[in-house]
Amino acid sequence: MTGSRFSVPAVFFAVALAVLGGTHGLSQSPSAGVPRFRVDPNWPEIPNNWQFGPVASVSVDDRDHVWVLQRPGTLAVEEHGRAAPPLLEFDAAGTFVQAWGGPGDGYEWPSSEHGVYVDHKGYVWIGGNGDRDNQILKFTKAGEFVMQIGRAGQSTGNADTRNLNRPADAFVHAPTNELVVADGYGNRRVIVFDADTGRFKRMWGAFGNVPSDAAPNPAPADDNERGAAQFVQPVHAARVSNDGLVYVSDRGGKRVQVFTLGGDYVHQVFIGRECQVPECGNGTTAASTAFSTDPAQRFLFVGNRSQAKVMVFERETLQFVDAFGRWGSAPGEFGTLHHMGSDSKGNLYVTEVTPLKPENRRIQKFVWLGAN
Repeated sequence: MTGSRFSVPAVFFAVALAVLGGTHGLSQSPSAGVPRFRVDPNWPEIPNNWQFGPVASVSVDDRDHVWVLQRPGTLAVEEHGRAAPPLLEFDAAGTFVQAWGGPGDGYEWPSSEHGVYVDHKGYVWIGGNGDRDNQILKFTKAGEFVMQIGRAGQSTGNADTRNLNRPADAFVHAPTNELVVADGYGNRRVIVFDADTGRFKRMWGAFGNVPSDAAPNPAPADDNERGAAQFVQPVHAARVSNDGLVYVSDRGGKRVQVFTLGGDYVHQVFIGRECQVPECGNGTTAASTAFSTDPAQRFLFVGNRSQAKVMVFERETLQFVDAFGRWGSAPGEFGTLHHMGSDSKGNLYVTEVTPLKPENRRIQKFVWLGAN
């Protein structure tokens, strides 16, 4: 991960879409400040000549330590001897702290690592999107197993309140101590558990509908003004803002939907509906979200997978502000963009999962320069 330091350019574009039925299009916000970032091409310092597999996810804890989840099991035979452990911790400067993860006694490690989240109590949550990954795991920061919700290979579908089905992402909302899971590769729902006991509390689908196993999947045509009545697999991420709104990355549906913590639908914004297969990758867009770390969390960052860019919105209104990034392997460019996180200083961390390109199996740090 080397290269020259540079400023990420602001890439402006306007897409005129109507605002219909609580659905926001990408109209430019004329009064919004524009966040500025600079990529740090030397972050992090990876020890032991370790090789990453696809870097699935990232979470930043209360010390601004960055936790990186990657997939060593996907490495080619000739790379096995250099495989990094699945979960690595770095400090804010990118210095390696520790690494752990993998199968062990008392729990079922996922066959395909997908999401990591470090909560306000210092617990580490890990989920996977392998065919039998119907569980989510809770550990201490030292890697001691605490709890498992769900059992591998036991899901009975979207009505199952005991098992997950290839969960993509999780977030713990500190004020209510609730684990909010984007249960979205095998199911099409958001599901909420008590973070201490694992007890089921509630769940919902797109627009707050009851989650369903029934078709359609994929989504209806992109000119449908509201989109699919259910989430379109994969439901790829879920994040809760300080004011208690749940932002769900409906990657297959090319949108971010916003809900109250109780599951009531608020509004949505479409992401890259002009992105069509095969010219635009696999045609899925809204891979993940992160918030700016000012107290009001003014900006919402959306990782646009198939268009290789991070899009910036005014969080409360979902008005489009700016975007940066493009396809490539240089610092500041993206391969297959995946999950994102932000630290207390506003720096943004973005992971990539391009399996056949080692230079795009990485995490990048974008240093916050302010908004003007």
